[in-house]
Parts: sequence; structure tokens; C-alpha cells
Amino acid sequence: MSVPDETFTVTPRPSDMGPYVLEVAGELDHHTAPLLTEAVNEAPFGPYGVVLDLSGLTFCDSSGITVFVTAHRRSREKGSQLSLAGVAPAQMRVLRMVGLDEVFTFHAGVEEALRAARPTRP
Repeated sequence: MSVPDETFTVTPRPSDMGPYVLEVAGELDHHTAPLLTEAVNEAPFGPYGVVLDLSGLTFCDSSGITVFVTAHRRSREKGSQLSLAGVAPAQMRVLRMVGLDEVFTFHAGVEEALRAARPTRP
């Protein structure tokens, strides 16, 4: 189910074999942040974690960063992991400026995040 807004969507992509993916697209600001917060709160932070696919994110203000930090805290409380995938260079610059590059695990895209979450076999 997709949570629509005029400029923002969050589309859950459940998986039995890997992380739960939330595909985020559009502008993440103080008007749309509650939609992502709701989706993160409903996400099952299980053994494979949750991936926020930000490849479709076109804008992110401080409200969005707050949602990311809150999601990270939730993942820690659940003993799970939160990864960010597909972060645009301009948004990555902001995340670095506020020190969040030291907090999150980043992947170039969702496929990379899914491969990283799969257990390796000897």
C-alpha cells in the first residue's frame, strides 16, 4: 500500500528473504514527515532490518532528518538495523555535515542493501 501526498509517497516493499524496504519519493518536509514516521512505525524491524530507499527523494529538510534519527533509534530498540540506500549527493552532503554519516549504513542502491543483508554461506 502506498501512502500518497501531492509531492510525497512511501511505498512498502515487504520481503520474506531480506530487509523490509520503504521506497521514499518526493519532498520530505514538515508536511510529509508524519507519513514517513507512520510507515517506519509500521515497519517490522526484524532480523534483516529495514532499508529506506531514498533514490526517489528530491528534497529533505530538518524534519526528514529527524524522522531518520527516530527510525534509527527504533531499529536499535528492536535490535535491528536501518540502512539508507540511494542517497543523492546533495542529501549525503547534508547528512555528513550533521554527522549522520557516522550513524547510518549507506548503500548505493536497494539491490546492494539487499545483498549486504543476506547471510553469507561458508
